[in-house]
Amino acid sequence: MNYPSSQPNRLLNILRGSVGNLVEYFDWAIYAAFALYFAPAFFPEGDQTAQLLNNAAIFAVGFIFRPVGGWLLGSLADRKGRKSALLLSVSLMCLGSLIIACTPGYAVIGGWAPALLLFARMLQGFSIGGEYGSSATYLSEMAGRTRRGYYSSFQYVTIVLGQLLALLLLMVLQKVLLSSQELHQWGWRIPFVVGGLLAIVAMCLRSSMEETKAFVDQHTDVGRQGNLRELLNYPKELSTVVALTAGGTVSYYTFSVYMQKFLVNTTGFSKDDATVICVIALLVFMLIQPLYGLISDFVGRRFMLIAFGAGATIFTVPILSQLSQSQSMESAIASYIFALLIISGYSSVNAIVKAELFPVHIRVLGVGLPYALTVSLFGGTAEYLALSMKSFGHPEWFAYYVSGCAALSLIASLVMKEPKGVSKLDQMNDEGEGFG
Repeated sequence: MNYPSSQPNRLLNILRGSVGNLVEYFDWAIYAAFALYFAPAFFPEGDQTAQLLNNAAIFAVGFIFRPVGGWLLGSLADRKGRKSALLLSVSLMCLGSLIIACTPGYAVIGGWAPALLLFARMLQGFSIGGEYGSSATYLSEMAGRTRRGYYSSFQYVTIVLGQLLALLLLMVLQKVLLSSQELHQWGWRIPFVVGGLLAIVAMCLRSSMEETKAFVDQHTDVGRQGNLRELLNYPKELSTVVALTAGGTVSYYTFSVYMQKFLVNTTGFSKDDATVICVIALLVFMLIQPLYGLISDFVGRRFMLIAFGAGATIFTVPILSQLSQSQSMESAIASYIFALLIISGYSSVNAIVKAELFPVHIRVLGVGLPYALTVSLFGGTAEYLALSMKSFGHPEWFAYYVSGCAALSLIASLVMKEPKGVSKLDQMNDEGEGFG
């Protein structure tokens, strides 16, 4: 087991880790991007909102397995290495995508169709739960001390790029290759096949990754291997991860995963126009992540988190209210981008902030498990809550809910110390050698 000895090797390993992360989130995102087309295939006939509710329920159930993945794959990463956990996570994501691609519809196998869809999402939930903590830790440990914010921000670059590629594939299928009828009948299977094949490529890339210096240096100290019992010795750090994630994940899922359906089902845009709006806004969102991450290397992570918390608390309700009204595409794009500029204060630094909270022997578990638990409770249910409140006739309730979650993150940001100044990535081991 070795670690990169030069800057080119360091950057190459960051690239390998990032590409794998991109593929995982592409596979995760195509479920949401193509839900409008494949929901009728897996559920009995009904109105569009009812089918989307059923589909969103399975989307939320998949999130239940994220904490299991965060726990088991996080423990694996802290015991056997970041690389082994990252390889296993992308393998499970590949399997889940191929199951969805090959499953016959409800009209053919009845209740087995949603059951297999549920099983595939459980696999993918387990995978993505372990992916976050492992990749956030890997990128943070690989980055040099002076540009950790910048390099770790590429985690969200790849997350958003995976979602963008899913939407771009949808646009190509919508506008160039297939008719709407073909997409509904069988074309929705194409992205799941593509996702499975890309995951195989990511497995090959990750097989040649090098382990981080931080893990290698502490690996022989068996007594310091992390576990759940030891993780409970960090209650302040755990509560910080939960509070920051609560507001960040609800805001992110509202203005990314759910937004395409919101623009169709609430605002009244066509599916094609909603896809274009999302692609443009998310492209801007992706490109500004490294800029925000670089800024955090100078002004600190806490400043970025406070800006997010305050902005999301104040502006979420008026932004969602504006987007719910019938309007031009240009106006919708402007409002959407404004929301994403606010969310970037969280997304660009969330990986490095959480990695800086925990020592190396418990880092992946400390980053991944509380994050996955919180995402399951808040992010995984966001779309279902939004659709439910709409079905009750009070869609505005959801906007206030998102704003309240953002306020929780703001409070956590205000009371926490500057992570950059007390980073455990700089913690010394017993021999005095600096990690990270």
